[in-house]
Amino acid sequence: MKHLLFKSGLAALLVLFTAAGCCPCRSYQRRTQRPLVGTEWQLIQLGGRHFQPEEGRYTLCFLEEERRVAGVGACNQLTGSYTLGERRALSISPLASTRMACPDGADEAAFAEAIESTTHYEMDGPMLLLLSNGDLKAVFQAKPAKSE
Repeated sequence: MKHLLFKSGLAALLVLFTAAGCCPCRSYQRRTQRPLVGTEWQLIQLGGRHFQPEEGRYTLCFLEEERRVAGVGACNQLTGSYTLGERRALSISPLASTRMACPDGADEAAFAEAIESTTHYEMDGPMLLLLSNGDLKAVFQAKPAKSE
């Protein structure tokens, strides 16, 4: 009897996992997910505050060559290096930046701090979430590729 209950329980779990893998949301995530490296990411949330995407502001791109990260804050160019680890671990070096006086200087400083404090990342469809020890720091949306 125990053997039969175990088999039926196992069969129920198998059906559940199969159904979960076929759900429309997972299909959407697979279709819309972009690679971390090579995608241009546009900031849409910083420290829980919504940011309206603006062309040429608050962007980030992870470049394959030399494991370099490049971006733009409110008006300054940012660059640094990154290291990827297991389980989506992500470490970003202190960023070098141009020194133009920006009207949104506090936001730009918070942007750089969020990037530098990143310990890992998550991806949800076309979204990139930067986290620091489990705390959500910033959310980015993939910008359309040039050919889209």
